Amino acid sequence: MRTKLKGTSHLLLWIPALLLTAACASMGTPTGGPRDEEPPHFVRSNPAPGATNVRRNHISLEFNELVNVKDAFQNVVVSPTGSSTPRVQSLGRRVEVVFPDTLEPNTTYTIDFANSIQDNNENNPLQNFSYTFSTGADIDTLRISGMVLDSYTLEPQQKMLVGVHSVTADSAFRTLRLERVAKTDDRGRFSIRGLKPGSYSVFALGDINNDFRWDNPDEQMAFLDFRVSPTAEVMESTDTIYNPLTAQPDTVVKVMRTQFFPNDILLSSFNVNYKPQYLLSNARTDSTRLSLIFNAPSAKMPELRLLSPGYKGEEPWITERSRHNDTITLWLRPMELIKSDTIRLQARYNRNKAMGVWEEATDTLEFITKRPKGKGARVFKNRKEKNKDADITFLKIVKSGQSIQEVNQPRYIEFDTPLDTILPGAVRLETRRDTVWHTLPDARLVRADSLNPRLYVIKNRWAYGATYRLKVDSLGIYGIYGHFNKPFENEFKVRKEDEYATLTLSLTQLPDSMPAFVELLNTSDKPVRTATVADGRAVFDFLLPGTYYARVIEDANGNGIYDTGNYDLRLQPETVHYYPKRLLVKKNWDVEETWNVDELPVDRQKPEKIKKNKPDTGKNRNRTETTEEEEEDDYFDPTANPFDPNSKKKRRNNINGSNRY
Repeated sequence: MRTKLKGTSHLLLWIPALLLTAACASMGTPTGGPRDEEPPHFVRSNPAPGATNVRRNHISLEFNELVNVKDAFQNVVVSPTGSSTPRVQSLGRRVEVVFPDTLEPNTTYTIDFANSIQDNNENNPLQNFSYTFSTGADIDTLRISGMVLDSYTLEPQQKMLVGVHSVTADSAFRTLRLERVAKTDDRGRFSIRGLKPGSYSVFALGDINNDFRWDNPDEQMAFLDFRVSPTAEVMESTDTIYNPLTAQPDTVVKVMRTQFFPNDILLSSFNVNYKPQYLLSNARTDSTRLSLIFNAPSAKMPELRLLSPGYKGEEPWITERSRHNDTITLWLRPMELIKSDTIRLQARYNRNKAMGVWEEATDTLEFITKRPKGKGARVFKNRKEKNKDADITFLKIVKSGQSIQEVNQPRYIEFDTPLDTILPGAVRLETRRDTVWHTLPDARLVRADSLNPRLYVIKNRWAYGATYRLKVDSLGIYGIYGHFNKPFENEFKVRKEDEYATLTLSLTQLPDSMPAFVELLNTSDKPVRTATVADGRAVFDFLLPGTYYARVIEDANGNGIYDTGNYDLRLQPETVHYYPKRLLVKKNWDVEETWNVDELPVDRQKPEKIKKNKPDTGKNRNRTETTEEEEEDDYFDPTANPFDPNSKKKRRNNINGSNRY
């Protein structure tokens, strides 16, 4: 009995322990610790960073963890450029670079990895990593840096190639590979390293075909008007050391650092907007219309001549065209042409064989109307009989305006064919006073412009808040094909005066006597209104309430539109400034803002709200953001000695500082 009780007491002691163990085991799987947010760390390389007299064409770089190279072909840039692209691949903790060709003698090589090296688990990037070695006894250490912005939108141009030529020939950009290159980062910044003393032409290139030269007119490009000579200067700089516990400034120290100049280059990128000119398509839309579409705009209408035999009557068509003559519609007039199954005509126009090379082209065109036959013809005839009172019998109004009319805008009416006759008194514009409609005797319908023969405008001066009615009597208007209109009535209302606002921008620091105009932008950075700058002011009246932004274009040729650059003529694109704040406009308000166009550096003018190419600010960024007053160049150079006050891993960058581009 005593033995049995003793065994039971031991069992009672073990039960709580087993239950505690089970409870601990059921609490869940281990979390694995905090998320890794540290980038890979460079450990060593063969050859060593900054090595000289290198003969091998196989470079191996080692890191402290498993790494990948993301999009090496797009992100890794090697200077000087060669005819063959080095092979870059990751192998465990190593990154291997193999040059397929023999290295050039007495040359400094720079491999710019940008942010392509990432750890294998969390894809944390090693920011702006570069590696340098030399095949000669010395390493060229000079560099130039700056930024590439789109000339019209001031958007930072990301991953754009920037390079230099030491030769002075203007043709070098088209015919020779850029000698030393870099790619812009997510802020549009670049730093070209490994330069020898001398002078250089600087270019930016959206290199579509990866040949390091501008030989494709579709490629975005930029160029400096002058050559630059890189220099270096050792300067005293102030560093602030922060207390890691309080995050407050702890110590201010002064160190000597090497500054590289120029470090504030601005390249304004643009596209030449070249499109080869040729007849893209021609068709017979129906029996009454011929359509011609050209691939590019033209300042001149093509010369068109009818070749169909036997016709010697009046002008065979009425021409409708786009503003830049790239879309043309010919409305046939003679019935014998409309009934003809085949029409032939000749088109003479200027065609460009290459950019800047023009020739006169003559095309003979054939337009064929396909008509149904047999059973299909009978079906078509029966359908036509059934629908003899349908819309195809009548002249149609295809556009008549919105229900709300803006007081400062014309009101357009568009018909489905050109008009032949508007009978007197058939078109009336009426206004309602109280409950009675009154006819406005001076209102009339007139042709809107010389481009579209189907578009008409109502000539009238609109009154705030008034209600109008447009009435067209049946059979009051005839088209060129004898069709007449059905009765038409359209009622609309003009917006009240207190629903509008006025915005006035007073601009300062614009160049004297420089023509300029301001584009008012919506929240998508698209122009909604344009106003000429007169006496330093741009006025936008009859403005609807909303949030707007603005940019001003220095209109060098005074043509009222933004003009891109021209490398052949050495013309830079027209200068653009952005108003740095949003413009909040409320109804029945008069808003006036003063705008100093030079108050901010150009890269800080465009408001962040409408900027599309924004820098990476995700949590995987592994550097501290700098203030607007002090931008730091954060390219990591493994050759830098952290204990040498004359070497540095970071340098002052004047892009966002007091230096103006």
